[in-house]
Amino acid sequence: MAFTLCLRTALTLPLGVTLLAFVLGCQPIPSADGSTAIDKIAFDLSSLDENGLYGPTDGKRSLDYEFCIPVGGAYAQAVSAIDPSAQFFPQSRGRIGCGEGEVLTIGNTYQANHQDILIELANLDYIDRIQQVDWE
Repeated sequence: MAFTLCLRTALTLPLGVTLLAFVLGCQPIPSADGSTAIDKIAFDLSSLDENGLYGPTDGKRSLDYEFCIPVGGAYAQAVSAIDPSAQFFPQSRGRIGCGEGEVLTIGNTYQANHQDILIELANLDYIDRIQQVDWE
């Protein structure tokens, strides 16, 4: 998803600008305090295989993750456009502890481009943290 955007940009700009945009524009965006989108993801992305699964060969499973977004249809639509697996639970706080005016959102890594999706979500200013769901 992010790669496609970078590729479209690359096709419309002169070569020097294209290379600069591709190298810099496709990286996680650092915040004012120097942290990056990766810092918002509170689990190890390297533990996931190319299909978004983790665990032993004979027991692979997907990873569910949760985060909070502000209440409002525009936020849910933006998240859904990035992450087709996103489900919204306005009546639940989740383990992440969504507060007043926030909606618990749960997604899943078993999808194409799961890492790009997670980074794109983490680049949203209104998402503070993405953590693994611990189902009981």
